[in-house]
Amino acid sequence: MPLAAPQDLEEALALVAGGARPVAGCTDLYPALGDRPAPSDLVDLTSLAALRGIGRSRAGWRIGAATTWAALARAPLPPAFDGLRAAAREVGSVQVQNAGTLGGNLANASPAADGVPPLLALDARVVLRARGATRRLALADFLLGPRRTALRPGEIIAAVEVPAPPPDARSAFLKLGQRRYLVISVAMVAVLVWPDAAGRIAGARIAVGACSPVARRLPALEAALAGRPWGASGLPEDPAHWAPLAPIDDVRGSAAYRAHAVPELVARALAAAMGQNRG
Repeated sequence: MPLAAPQDLEEALALVAGGARPVAGCTDLYPALGDRPAPSDLVDLTSLAALRGIGRSRAGWRIGAATTWAALARAPLPPAFDGLRAAAREVGSVQVQNAGTLGGNLANASPAADGVPPLLALDARVVLRARGATRRLALADFLLGPRRTALRPGEIIAAVEVPAPPPDARSAFLKLGQRRYLVISVAMVAVLVWPDAAGRIAGARIAVGACSPVARRLPALEAALAGRPWGASGLPEDPAHWAPLAPIDDVRGSAAYRAHAVPELVARALAAAMGQNRG
């Protein structure tokens, strides 16, 4: 069975339980093969209606794991999702966005996965399905390291759930690369911020990708921003705010460059989310 394309979720779960490998858009799988043959016993999940689409409930939002980036970019979502929709437009090329899926991006577990920072800022959790079992994990607990996740044998990513964002929450996403398109990030940031009735920042969530083994939230900076005037420029200055990050030197940029760039990206993303213009 080189490739199975089941139309039923239970059939797909049975194949995965038997040792087959679940795949979706394969935009990472096939380029990584080089001259090697494709692995056998693949299960294509993209035809499963149960894994596609975006739905809303009182508790929040559910995004099927097989939803493509192109579909996410076009989705009529509230401003709290603007950062995720912006990230969707930055994934690879238009062709990649039409094929690549949200679940595949998470399962690939790249430190530079574009979808992860905005989902962290949304407090997303991952829904994992196996035969007769469902688990839910916070995204931060699902991603264990480069190319490592908490997926167990026989499990697939079924969906991502986002709790209802705070009222009037707004978000933004910025990606720094060596060119405009088809680029892996040197650094990227996602912010979610919302006001209180007095015109101050009621709360903020900030996540940074490509600057640590997995994308990280910055809880100390988030706490320091609470209570500041809405639209205030600049950031509180404290090196401890950046402690969760561990940038490295690689072919895309040095650790020092990343450490210098991230505060500027965060400041620009906050300004964008709060409706301020910043060069």
